[in-house]
Amino acid sequence: MFKKILIANRGEIACRVIKTARRMGIATVAVYSDADARAPFVRMADEAVHIGPPPAAESYLLADKIIEAAKQTGAEAIHPGYGFLSERASFVEQLEKEGLVFIGPPASAIAAMGDKIESKRLAKEAGVNTVPGSPDAIADTEEALQWANEIGYPVMMKASAGGGGKGMRLAWNDTDVREGFEATQREGKNSFGDDRVFIEKFIEDPRHIEIQILGDKHGTILYLNERECSIQRRHQKVVEEAPSPFVTPEMRRAMGEQAVALSRAVDYHSAGTVELIVSGADKSGQSFYFLEMNTRLQVEHPVTEAITGIDLVEQMIRVAAGEKLDMRQEDIGIDGWAIENRVYAEDPYRGFLPSIGRLVHYDPPVEPWASDGAKNDTRGIDGIRVDDGVMDGGEVSMFYDPMIAKLVTWGETRDAAADLQVAALDAFRIEGVGHNVDFLSAIMQHPRFRSGELTTGFIAEEYPEGFEGAAASDELKRGLAAIGGVIATVDADRARRIDQRLGGRVAPPGDWTVRIDGQDYAVTLGESDIEVDGREVALEMEYTPGDRVVAVTLDEEELTIQLKPTTTGYAVTTRGRTHRLRILPTHVAHLAEHMIEKVPPDTSKMLICPMPGLLVKLHVTEGEEVQPGQPLATVEAMKMENILRAEKGGTIATINAGEGDSLAVDEVILELE
Repeated sequence: MFKKILIANRGEIACRVIKTARRMGIATVAVYSDADARAPFVRMADEAVHIGPPPAAESYLLADKIIEAAKQTGAEAIHPGYGFLSERASFVEQLEKEGLVFIGPPASAIAAMGDKIESKRLAKEAGVNTVPGSPDAIADTEEALQWANEIGYPVMMKASAGGGGKGMRLAWNDTDVREGFEATQREGKNSFGDDRVFIEKFIEDPRHIEIQILGDKHGTILYLNERECSIQRRHQKVVEEAPSPFVTPEMRRAMGEQAVALSRAVDYHSAGTVELIVSGADKSGQSFYFLEMNTRLQVEHPVTEAITGIDLVEQMIRVAAGEKLDMRQEDIGIDGWAIENRVYAEDPYRGFLPSIGRLVHYDPPVEPWASDGAKNDTRGIDGIRVDDGVMDGGEVSMFYDPMIAKLVTWGETRDAAADLQVAALDAFRIEGVGHNVDFLSAIMQHPRFRSGELTTGFIAEEYPEGFEGAAASDELKRGLAAIGGVIATVDADRARRIDQRLGGRVAPPGDWTVRIDGQDYAVTLGESDIEVDGREVALEMEYTPGDRVVAVTLDEEELTIQLKPTTTGYAVTTRGRTHRLRILPTHVAHLAEHMIEKVPPDTSKMLICPMPGLLVKLHVTEGEEVQPGQPLATVEAMKMENILRAEKGGTIATINAGEGDSLAVDEVILELE
């Protein structure tokens, strides 16, 4: 077994690998850029080596610097995590020449499966079902249009070396192809150094199923059941679960056997994932097709670990050291259900725009899983596992992926795992950057999610006008009004203790008007009961002024609320929505109607940059007439290109930025007249 390994990655995956290595008695080496100098994974490792400035192309993607760090510290093997160099065959070949071990599959398998065009050909030869599409890379937009019309819309344009939802564009017509083909090429070139693009048929009502593979160097290859990753946004996975509510035992066997056949065809060893797309309309389960094989550890691997009890990182390390797998296919079972939500630095209330900045407060619902290297409990604490690589006061950088953490829950049933997600998300406190916690909670509560009727179009179909928060019942709003009354009373009592004169001007505790979502609730606090609009509410809570997270029992239901003071009350967040509570003494509440509201300025004639990013392309010139919906500019942020379109027609009056400029959030790119 290795004595020391280097992790050629950063963030949560570096922390996660370090934990397992620590438990196995293996020393670890971290490598870090300037942006990560104070990151948790750097402190967790036994040694750390600086490798360059923040851009990945100048640090984490430089194989020579990684190898130099390994030699400098005496590391015998390198774990690549996911992303960066994890699927670069040339990196594996370099390691072999330098006498270092790659904790992953052979270079030949990475090369074969990393090229989507070649992998599709190999899959077909191995007897795996494949999606109809172009057999080779497409030269230009005109050829793309020819193939799209021959295959039939809708089609998906994919960068051959793409992955992680990047380098992909869905086209419903010729216009989409014309607008998106070159952008797909650029994303492939910028993210993967390869601008080849191919086109294949887009399966409508698709479900995204993937099979976890694990093989050793002695010829054993197993499949560790499936994961469903159908809930995606812009082809980026948001929710993953294992097992799938759609897959039957017969489907699982058929998918698993095809995945193993493909792995054998490329002499695979280590952990890997065969991704499949399944027609949700075909209940027989026969219409599943090969998408790609990821020759690395997946972001969502914890859900497989939770239902099998197998530490995939440990198995990768053992396989790399030459050990045989100590399990057989019949040993792989399914125990319970696991769900993973990706907590991203993005604002779902503003169209999921990326958010960067300092984590003013970061407090997950349980101690991060990777912080304890002594145990091999793949399910975390009481069924809640948090994999993260950030800390309170840390920074979410524009240079890397916007994922803050992975929240994994395990339960005996799917509903139990989902209920635990809702409870854990309620207690997940993040301040300083926008985040998608409310959105994830809304999905977990959504009737369609609970029914298991999922497709990759779930988010677009269920939130066509954007996200405004999870629906709240009248009972919950009445409960929140009661909570508002209690908080106001406690705050008023504190004011009295501090300043008797101030206390004299505040209404006596017990009589408040709480406005929630435009509706007023009359809250009366008696000596032993609480009434809202004349109806008693059963409420138990302990609140001290200054508390920001409070556990509450409301009508015998336990929930956690997060509080943020406002000028007239509190913003209360729970169950996937932030409610602004205006809390006023009843005898003055009616006076609030006479307050003048500030009208925001008209920005409808301005193109405002919605997030920090790089202006990749300007599609218009000054004096040009534009129509509603026409592309005006393309901004790259968090490694994704975002096309900004005209909201109304008009003439371009002034352009304030040029291609290649770095833009700040809310910066005016151009103005219409």
